Amino acid sequence: MKADSGNSPAIDQVGIEERVARFNTRSIKKQTKISGLKLALNMIDLTTLEGKDTEGKVRQMCNKAMHLSSDIPNLPTVAAVCVYPTYVAIAKKALEGSNVKVASVATAFPSGNSTLDIKITDTKFAVDHGADEVDMVISRGEFLKGNYNFVFDEIAAIKEACGKARLKVILETGELSTLDNVRRASDISIHAGADFIKTSTGKIQPAATMPVTLVMLEAIRDHYMKTGIMIGMKPAGGISTAKSALQYLVMLYETLGPKWMSNEWFRFGASSLANDILLQLGKEQKGGVYYSKDYISID
Repeated sequence: MKADSGNSPAIDQVGIEERVARFNTRSIKKQTKISGLKLALNMIDLTTLEGKDTEGKVRQMCNKAMHLSSDIPNLPTVAAVCVYPTYVAIAKKALEGSNVKVASVATAFPSGNSTLDIKITDTKFAVDHGADEVDMVISRGEFLKGNYNFVFDEIAAIKEACGKARLKVILETGELSTLDNVRRASDISIHAGADFIKTSTGKIQPAATMPVTLVMLEAIRDHYMKTGIMIGMKPAGGISTAKSALQYLVMLYETLGPKWMSNEWFRFGASSLANDILLQLGKEQKGGVYYSKDYISID
């Protein structure tokens, strides 16, 4: 099977922006808000992807992933931790006995500029060391040249290298320029075998935006309507407040419906988001008084 860019519909940018504006005006009652914030926590991929990462930092993040706060009752864990392949085994051991998944970036993240052999080796290294999920980046240069079959074939090869691990395909939408390109890249990724499509690496601005995410959700919806196959979605980068997380969940629910309202099918790639949600939940528990940020770890 090859990529067929001609099947992707043109995107009405004005229409997308108007729908996003409506999502942002929805009123959410207090109990629904609390439930939504806990759901958002459970959808987070807690992430450290820095050159200064250490084993100790990864273990600390894993501990936070499982124990977000001792002061707020009935909190879920996050969905996953996301690390470089060299730290997968450390994270896997630290998370032993929990439901938290280990995700690993691969394929010469974040640039994606390497050979296919190296990308496959990178992917297999992560999976062999215990990664439950792999986050790959597409070759944006090839995509922007119009070499869609190259992008399709590369994704398909990485999907095969993943074995049983789920594959998240990062489009790096900040480098794709137009919503039409975002839709085309979404369709190619889905048809090539992506289990999730993901907006961004978090290293390029703009990262996740609601218009871009809506275009990607609509690609998922159209695929599901044609095939009955569910694909996951992960906006990543730039989502840092509890309020914005709730707006994304409203958009998710109204676009794809209740089947997607779990961390099996939707993730946030936003580590700082967890802290703001914890502050908001603490405020609700304490009758409108915020916790000090000193009580919440920055990692």
